[in-house]
Amino acid sequence: MNWGAGLAASAGLARSARPDSGGGGRPRFDPTDMRLVSLSHVNDPETTNVYPGDPEFTLSTVASLEEDGFYLQYVREGEHTGTHFGAPCHFNAGEPSADELDPEDLMLPAVKLDIRDRAERDPDYAVTVEDLWRFEREHGPIPEGAAVVLWTGWQEKWGTPAFYNFDEQGRMHQPGFAPEAVSWLLETGRLGYRGALGTDTFSPDVGIDDRYRVSLMLYRRHRISLEVLANLERLPVTGGWVLAGGPAHRNGSGATATVFGMLPRY
Repeated sequence: MNWGAGLAASAGLARSARPDSGGGGRPRFDPTDMRLVSLSHVNDPETTNVYPGDPEFTLSTVASLEEDGFYLQYVREGEHTGTHFGAPCHFNAGEPSADELDPEDLMLPAVKLDIRDRAERDPDYAVTVEDLWRFEREHGPIPEGAAVVLWTGWQEKWGTPAFYNFDEQGRMHQPGFAPEAVSWLLETGRLGYRGALGTDTFSPDVGIDDRYRVSLMLYRRHRISLEVLANLERLPVTGGWVLAGGPAHRNGSGATATVFGMLPRY
C-alpha cells in the first residue's frame, strides 16, 4: 500500500464526494488542521482480552542487546487480537481481504454514539433505528461512507474478566448494533461502498448473537469493522476521522491495528 498516495486520495474524495440518499456528504478533510489521538489499546499478554476461541497472544524475546547487539520480540497472535480492523472476507466468501483493501477504505469520517448509560443498564443493548434518528436530529446527518462508532464504556473493563461479561451459562453479554439499524444504515447509503462500524467491545454484534447477523451485513464490498477501540472519550461526536493501519497479511481477515482519531484542532 502507498499510504501517502492513499491519504492524498482520501482527502480528494472528501472534497469531491456528493451526498447520497439521506446521509450527508463526506466532510471536507484538511490534514493541516488535524491532530492525532490514539484509539488503540497497547497489547500486553498480561492484560489483553482475547476473543473466546482465538489463539493465545504471546510475546517472547528472541534477540537481546546484550547477546545479539539488537532487540527483537517474537509475536504470536490471531489477526483480531486487541484493537483491530476486520476485512470483508472475515465473514463473506469472495469479498476483499486485508491486503486487497484500498488505503481509502481505512480512513473514514467518524461519528460517535454515546450509549454508555444504556449499556450500563442493559449489557445486551442493541442500537436501534430510532437511536440513529435521534442522533441525526441532534447532530445532523451521518456522512456517507462513515465509521459509526459506539462508545459503550466497555473500554473501562479492558484487561479484566469483566470485559467478557460471561453469565453462568458461559454466554458473553456485550452491547452492539441491532440488525435493523444496520440495514437502515446500508439502505440509506450511510454505509455504502465503504464505511465501518466501530466499538470498544469485541464486535458490532451484541455478545449473545451467535449468528453474527450484523457482521454478515457489514462485511461486504469494502466495509470494515473497528473493534476493541480505546480512548473514545477523545473522539468528538462529529467532525473527526478515523485511520486504521496494520499489517496487510496475504488473504488477511483483518489485522491488529493502530487506530488513530484525526480531530479538528479547534
